[in-house]
Amino acid sequence: MHCPYCGASDTKVNDSRLVAEGQQVRRRRECVSCHERFTTFEAAELLMPRLIKNDGMRQPFDEEKLRSGVLRALEKRPVSMEEIEACVNRVKQRLRAPGERELPSKMVGEAVMAELRALDQVAYVRFASVYRDFQDINEFKLEIERLSVPEELDHATTSKPVRQRRSKSDAQDVPESPDLFGDA
Repeated sequence: MHCPYCGASDTKVNDSRLVAEGQQVRRRRECVSCHERFTTFEAAELLMPRLIKNDGMRQPFDEEKLRSGVLRALEKRPVSMEEIEACVNRVKQRLRAPGERELPSKMVGEAVMAELRALDQVAYVRFASVYRDFQDINEFKLEIERLSVPEELDHATTSKPVRQRRSKSDAQDVPESPDLFGDA
C-alpha cells in the first residue's frame, strides 16, 4: 500500500486486529521511507443478490430500505442500535447464503420476520402486519397466537394466511361484537 503522506510504495504492518464483530481487519502501518504511521481497514467486498419483485421486475438490494423497515418496526422498543445492526447483518447473511445472483424479494421480508421474531415479538407483529397486509384484528390475533408455537414448528411464518372474503349474504352471520379474547 502506498503511504498517504509521501507516496512511497513500501509500508510495513505493525499491528492487525479484528474489529466490527470480525467483519473488518484494522491494520496499523508505518511507511519505510518517511516513518509516518497510519491506519487502514480491510473488509470483504460481498455483493448482494439482485431482487426479483412479484411483478418480475429486478432491482438492486437496498440496505437502507432494509434498515429503515427494521427501525420502523423497532421504534420505541428497548433494542439497542448494536442489536439492530446485528439484525440487519444477519438478514444480509441469510440473503447471501444461497450464493445466488438473484433472489425473490419475498425472501427479504421472510428473513426480517425470522430475525424480528427472535429479537422482539412486538416488532415482529408490527412488521408482519404491514408485510402480510393484515386487514382486520383477527389476523393480528392469529399472528400473536403463532408466537406461542416454536418457530421450527410454525410453518405459517413463511406464508401469508389465507383470507376468506365474505359476501354480503354472509354478513348477517357476523356477530356485532366479536369475541376477540375468548371471554364469552
